[in-house]
Amino acid sequence: MKKFLCVMISVVMLLGICCSLTASAASDYTIVSPYEDVVWSGDNAWGAYRGVLHSHTTWSDANEDLPTMVKEYYSLGYDFLANSDHAVTGVEWNKKPKLVTPYWYQYFLGKKLTVLTDEEYEAITSGSYNNRGYGMTCITGANELNHLTLSKNHVNGYFLPSNVGNGMAGYYPGKNIADPSGYVGENEVGIENALRFVEDNGALSHINHPGDVLDSNAHPEVVTDPETIRLYGDLLLKYKSCLGIEVLNEVNSVTRYDRVLWDQLLMYCLPYGRTVIGFSNTDAHSLLNCDSSFSVFMMKENTQEEVKKTMQSGAFFCVSKCLPKNDVYEIGPKEDIDVRGKGLPYPMFNSVEVSGHKVSVTVENADEIQWIANGKVIMKSEVGADPIVLDLDTVEGSGDFQYIRAEILGEGGICLTQALIIDDGTQPLAFRAEEHTPSLAERFILFLRGTKLYNIIVEIYRAVK
Repeated sequence: MKKFLCVMISVVMLLGICCSLTASAASDYTIVSPYEDVVWSGDNAWGAYRGVLHSHTTWSDANEDLPTMVKEYYSLGYDFLANSDHAVTGVEWNKKPKLVTPYWYQYFLGKKLTVLTDEEYEAITSGSYNNRGYGMTCITGANELNHLTLSKNHVNGYFLPSNVGNGMAGYYPGKNIADPSGYVGENEVGIENALRFVEDNGALSHINHPGDVLDSNAHPEVVTDPETIRLYGDLLLKYKSCLGIEVLNEVNSVTRYDRVLWDQLLMYCLPYGRTVIGFSNTDAHSLLNCDSSFSVFMMKENTQEEVKKTMQSGAFFCVSKCLPKNDVYEIGPKEDIDVRGKGLPYPMFNSVEVSGHKVSVTVENADEIQWIANGKVIMKSEVGADPIVLDLDTVEGSGDFQYIRAEILGEGGICLTQALIIDDGTQPLAFRAEEHTPSLAERFILFLRGTKLYNIIVEIYRAVK
């Protein structure tokens, strides 16, 4: 009996060891960082270039003309700028873009529709203007599509040819006549029309201010609604040229929950091997908002080609000086932020490095850091001595994480990393568009929501309410 018990105990112990080894192997993973190629210090260190990819002038619906806006960004120290007027494809700042018919009203308001002189353009792009000492790169080919849509279903196209996209109002015939996106342009249908238009023209895009389309300020629950996630997630999976969504826009008055939506979309898309890049832009229509939300790109040099590569790699940070408190979801801040025009240094990551299951960051101008995984805050702390290290081996449930990202808050605003992906070696799912095709009833609803009549009724209802 003793021998039998000894054998049984040995077998149980051996099985325990085997199970432990199996579990350990199953939970092993690699953290894939969009910043892995960045050289943070030394003689060959990359630069941190501050820029905006979404801004406006009187060539569409802004209050200020192009020379005034360009000079304002220049005076604020920006390194690059893309002018993306509504349905107007941006060109060099000393060339006239196409004037789209609806914006003739600017003439009647006494507004200027002008451009920089050749001398001003050369001085600003070289940095000799006002002796600034470094130039501001002009990013051409940007266009905020769907310009006359009531549902604010805007998409920014980038690196479009100068003769493409002018006057795009959200209508883009589909290849299949039964496709409800054929001749309507509002809500999700209009977004898809714009994404397909950009992809067909070999350009890049991102979805603008989704909270404005979803009216999430009034209905915060919509950003975690499975139907919302499926609609936006399927669009991102279907159009590879769409890099992601804006997660910070202008003063974030109607987009405070877009970071929550971002987390949901990451969880939806990552099983297919597809990340979702977050963008931050001023979307400025006035001078005040030129100092609101922007990005800081890590690049070898400040050129249009480097900006394009960095948009695709995600090696940049999103910053905002304005963010209303988040009183519904766990992700902060807990108090309103608005430090536009105060000259306060904004929080910034000086490095993001990965070693095994550890992420190490150095920061400046920050008081608090929070780490987010799978849409939840997994750790929050005050900023102490650098570096700040997150060891996932000490975090409960880390084996189930799909990604992690960090947000830092300081007196000068908020700064976000992109998502660092948890790769456990699982083969990505194959996205088959036919499996995600809406049913006949769903297509009818999409068609209805895409019509002007439906959206006029919705706007009247909101106004009366």
